[in-house]
Amino acid sequence: MTTDDLPAAQQVFAAAFLEVDRLGRRWNDPEPEPQGADAARTWLARMDHLLAADPAGCVVAEEDGGLVGFAVSQNRGGVWYLAVYAVQPGIQSKGVGKRLLDAVLDHADGRPGIFSASAHPGATRRYRLAGFTLHPMMRMVGRVERSALPVVQGLRDGRPDDLEWMDALDGRLRGGGHGPDHRYLLENARLIVSAAPDRRPGYVYLDEALGRPVLLAADDPGTAGNLLWDALAHTRGETLVDSITVANDWAVDVGLAARLDLDQKGYLALRGMSEPAPYLADGYVL
Repeated sequence: MTTDDLPAAQQVFAAAFLEVDRLGRRWNDPEPEPQGADAARTWLARMDHLLAADPAGCVVAEEDGGLVGFAVSQNRGGVWYLAVYAVQPGIQSKGVGKRLLDAVLDHADGRPGIFSASAHPGATRRYRLAGFTLHPMMRMVGRVERSALPVVQGLRDGRPDDLEWMDALDGRLRGGGHGPDHRYLLENARLIVSAAPDRRPGYVYLDEALGRPVLLAADDPGTAGNLLWDALAHTRGETLVDSITVANDWAVDVGLAARLDLDQKGYLALRGMSEPAPYLADGYVL
């Protein structure tokens, strides 16, 4: 993949995931809508960051001179993750997806792996055959009940000098730090940390534009719960707590107490590693 491929990749991504949303739509869900212009710009910026950070993990598939599929994966120390992977609807049974997945798994070079997987039947079959365990994920959506918010102390806004211990925490939870992903997130989201000498460490990023937490890691469930409560206190309107696995049911307790609704969404695919906890993955930098 090159930077010139990104606009075409965005088009493939938007078409493929609109189809996934339509296939997974429940009877009472609103009709899925195409990706908007703001979301497309954010997606392109994120992919540009990943392509610069580890270009060897980013590959495309072409047919008749046009891009028909792509995969963006990254090595971060001792862990590999698949950020996004899509094939143009209509050619998804021609083996393109398998060849893309094989290519990025070669890039992993035996590292433990993690990614967020949709519930698309063809994709889940491919992931399982590649040796990944599929852990069902939950999500919580709704408006936070402001009267339920507790007083949380001992947290502060994060700084660049926090990134070293945050990477060390990531290493304990998932086998490798986020490295350059932390620097990207710090520039594009609000960072809240628990870093006082007498407290267990942890952090959460808050996407203030979307009004939701996007990545959380902590040394223990109590710290994780405090971080999530603080993130929810900063949300306005509808919010989302995503990527909750069974090992992170502390997040379900917080969400229910905040009067959010519990739902299901896809899988956390893991190979060679246990469920990270206390940990809420981001869909793109895992």
